[in-house]
Amino acid sequence: MTTDNEKSLQYIDTNALKSEPMWFLYIIETRLGHWYTGITTNVEKRFATHQAGKGAKNLKGKGPLLLIHQQQVGNKSEASKLEYKLKKLTRAKKEAYVFAYTCKD
Repeated sequence: MTTDNEKSLQYIDTNALKSEPMWFLYIIETRLGHWYTGITTNVEKRFATHQAGKGAKNLKGKGPLLLIHQQQVGNKSEASKLEYKLKKLTRAKKEAYVFAYTCKD
């Protein structure tokens, strides 16, 4: 009985140490001024992928690209929900969102 309890505790402790990665929302501007919104756990790596012409079809051949916004969001679910909301906004409202986020500190 003690062995089973110890195994259970070890399993719980190991799982407790595994944390969900932090997700980020980012916005990239193309050379034509269009904005692309996405989410990732590693903004630098994802941006480099976009710059290389891989990843999102919407960005292929539209470089050079400029990373204009990034923010830490939380878990994947929260990031996806925010991404969905931002993608539905007009350009003016997206600009206002980025400006408000930048100026909140």
